[in-house]
Amino acid sequence: MTKYVVFLFFLSGLSAQFKCPERTGFFPDPVQCDIYYVCSKGNYEEKLCPDGLVFDDTNPNKARCDIPANTDCGDRNVLQEAKPSKGCPRANGYYRHTDPEACDKFFNCVEGVPIEISCPPGLIYDDVESTCSWPTESNRRDCGVIKRDSLEDGFSCPEEEPLGPEGRKLPHPTYAHPEDCQKFYICRNGVRPQKGACPDGKVYSEDTFKCEDPKDVPGCEDYYKDGKKPQARSK
Repeated sequence: MTKYVVFLFFLSGLSAQFKCPERTGFFPDPVQCDIYYVCSKGNYEEKLCPDGLVFDDTNPNKARCDIPANTDCGDRNVLQEAKPSKGCPRANGYYRHTDPEACDKFFNCVEGVPIEISCPPGLIYDDVESTCSWPTESNRRDCGVIKRDSLEDGFSCPEEEPLGPEGRKLPHPTYAHPEDCQKFYICRNGVRPQKGACPDGKVYSEDTFKCEDPKDVPGCEDYYKDGKKPQARSK
């Protein structure tokens, strides 16, 4: 008799010994996290969550199977045999992308079919928490460097982000154009560069991160002098 068959006998023996804690409700198996029991009038029926999901035992009045990241299985660390497919280690759940360089993408597997999802710009997929997070806050250590886009003029968003008023982190920081007082750059989520421009009569201020009157921005006071716009930002 193989070890696997012995193990199955062991589990079936535990199931046979299950007793409903209450006459009615939904209760976890003491060993296997994706098995639960439906109790009615003291009798029970064994149920199995879809592969990749586990039983959430927080509410005995509700049968709920969820992803492991949202469920505390405690010592119930046994799971059913996996049913993998291409891109899906198990039939259901969230999993890191098969391309090791695609840190900002992951698969949502539904009945063995992988659906590719992209994280918002600047975030990577954290497969411990099954969510997208900032690289500095993620449990992953293989995705520390995020590939940054560049505009045709060579600008890319700096890794060191400026702090706004009262030292707060800016969600979409802006940067002055090096040669034109009216223009600036926007870094969406800190990593995706876009061009921006102040309305006529205004210039971009590196101090306030906003468009201001030229007289209030050192180096750009004469930007609109005599109705002409100088091409270079004065230093």
